Amino acid sequence: MDFVKQIRFNRLWMVLVAVVIAFGSLFISHSLIRDLSEEERVSMEVWAEAMRGLQVADDTSDLTMVLKVLNANHTIPVVVADKSGDIQTYRNIELSEGVDTATVLLEHLRHFKSDGNVLQIDLSGDGTDYWQVCYGSSLMLHRLEVYPYVQLFVVVVFVLIAIFALLSSKKAEQNKVWVGLSKETAHQLGTPISSLMAWTELLKVQYPNDDLILSLQEDVERLQMIANRFSKVGSVPEVEDIDLRRLLERVTEYIRHRTSSKVKISLHIPDSISLVKVNGTLFEWVIENLCKNAIDAMDGAGSLTLTAGQMERGWFIEVSDTGKGIEHRYFKSIFNPGFTTKKRGWGLGLSLAKRIVEEYHSGRIFVKESVVNQGTTIRIELKK
Repeated sequence: MDFVKQIRFNRLWMVLVAVVIAFGSLFISHSLIRDLSEEERVSMEVWAEAMRGLQVADDTSDLTMVLKVLNANHTIPVVVADKSGDIQTYRNIELSEGVDTATVLLEHLRHFKSDGNVLQIDLSGDGTDYWQVCYGSSLMLHRLEVYPYVQLFVVVVFVLIAIFALLSSKKAEQNKVWVGLSKETAHQLGTPISSLMAWTELLKVQYPNDDLILSLQEDVERLQMIANRFSKVGSVPEVEDIDLRRLLERVTEYIRHRTSSKVKISLHIPDSISLVKVNGTLFEWVIENLCKNAIDAMDGAGSLTLTAGQMERGWFIEVSDTGKGIEHRYFKSIFNPGFTTKKRGWGLGLSLAKRIVEEYHSGRIFVKESVVNQGTTIRIELKK
């Protein structure tokens, strides 16, 4: 549970940092855009005044400064129209060959007016004759308007990559711990199991008719199988054609002898079920884990049902119980390492089951349905 909380905490901090960077970038960019836009408006007011000076000048006027101001505008697009809306001149607007110049300029004129970028120059002095200077944003201002969104996209991509790297490193670290723990467990079990096998054989010779010796031998063989399961974790398991009916019958028989008589166990397998390509040792472990969890959820009393069948592209196995049920928000969390609702337990059973089904058999395992205080159905799907 701590591992999951740590991952969520780190992701939350990354998202918060990304949000702060994004809003900070947008705020600064909008401030720069506002200041630059104001500067361009002031420049256009000077330019419009120069245009008015050019239009009202006589033969004695010195137009040197006026022309210098007009020619200094190399970035801001401008369209000048008279009071009737007829285009008089324009500047810094690219026109493609073969297009109707008047139509393009009128479109720019409407666009500039809709943005509110209009300056009026009085040519008559009494307002009866005037021109309208309509202008747009410069290329630099356009780039600055787009920049924060590009930066925001880069930040989002960076955060996603960072989260993915964090999850990958945590998962790799977790896998190493799991594999090491499993191998070490199998190694530690090996010596006492070998000793027990030897003692069992010795007891069989001395007491050949004692039924307890046979039960002891079965338990030793069970321990050997458990050690074998742990030794396979972390390595690529060999799969083979397994009789699914026989495997499920073997698991239910084992569970039935080791649980309360108040638990009713039923098995539903169609006669048409075929061989399934799995690793029998590991897959049997998965079914056992699901059955044991189901029995724990029922507190030792209820109905446990195993159902198998064929899908269009594979097979499915469902384990259903009449236990406490699972809240919908925990449907995915129950497969996380360390997640458990039991007072005693490591929270590793379902995580191991998920690893075996999805990584070793390329299948799926998920909570098909669950109702609190009514029961749960967990489904496994395997491809052909």
